[in-house]
Amino acid sequence: MGKIRVKAVGDEELEKEQLEKSKARSVAKKTEKAATNTDRQPVIASEAKQSDEIATSLSAPRNDNEETTPKKAKKEKFQKAGKIRSESYKTNVALITAQQYKLKDAVTLIPQFKKASFDETVELHFTTSETGMSGSVTLPHGTGKTTRVAIADGANQDELEKLIKEIESGNINFDILVATPDAMPKLAKVARTLGPRGLMPNPKTGTVTTKPDEVAKKYEGGQINFKTEAKFPLIHIAVGKVSFGDDKLTQNIKVVLDAIDKKKIKNATLKSTMSPAIHLDITSL
Repeated sequence: MGKIRVKAVGDEELEKEQLEKSKARSVAKKTEKAATNTDRQPVIASEAKQSDEIATSLSAPRNDNEETTPKKAKKEKFQKAGKIRSESYKTNVALITAQQYKLKDAVTLIPQFKKASFDETVELHFTTSETGMSGSVTLPHGTGKTTRVAIADGANQDELEKLIKEIESGNINFDILVATPDAMPKLAKVARTLGPRGLMPNPKTGTVTTKPDEVAKKYEGGQINFKTEAKFPLIHIAVGKVSFGDDKLTQNIKVVLDAIDKKKIKNATLKSTMSPAIHLDITSL
């Protein structure tokens, strides 16, 4: 026997009412969706326009010479300000009346500059024909500065360990460090501290030796090291103090010139700590 469907009185009216409500909800959803799409269209159009502008800017050729406004303003401000010189410097520059000076005239000019409140160091600066130049020279009248020399002797382990601990703590109270060959392995642990300061002993400069006491006396007596910069053929040497006078300065400078080899000097300048540079006539050196 098949199933018998029993239909209650009033069911047709209930189904008709539910169907009408369903249709009403469907129409309401479609209307809401249409309104949402209409409101979204300006936003979509705006986003599309922004995308087009970004694409255009990325595809446009870049001009490397263009500067942003802040950078350009900063550059113009710097150029306008320039380098400010003191009145004493301007006075000293006015004393230099020639492009190049013979050595004897340059040494005579140095004391004529307006002096600072301290005894200025006299410096020689060279441009050489090659890099990798180095050596040492003993100035007959010294540099005018007391040279503090420390000795790292591998035969005295207690003193060596004490010296290394002081270096590690940043207490470096010497200008030159002389070491024996057997002390070098121990000094390797402080090489990163000594190296950047130019204090690491080196056989090429004579600071690694089996006779450290003798070498220390030479440095204390006026011996100095010189070498070109790591990447440039430049040498800078202190040759005395302004108070030395013409004769002592000239003697020190001539010893330096002989040690460097005048044939390898392309140009040279002489100056004191605070003075302008005096360009030397290298043919007269």
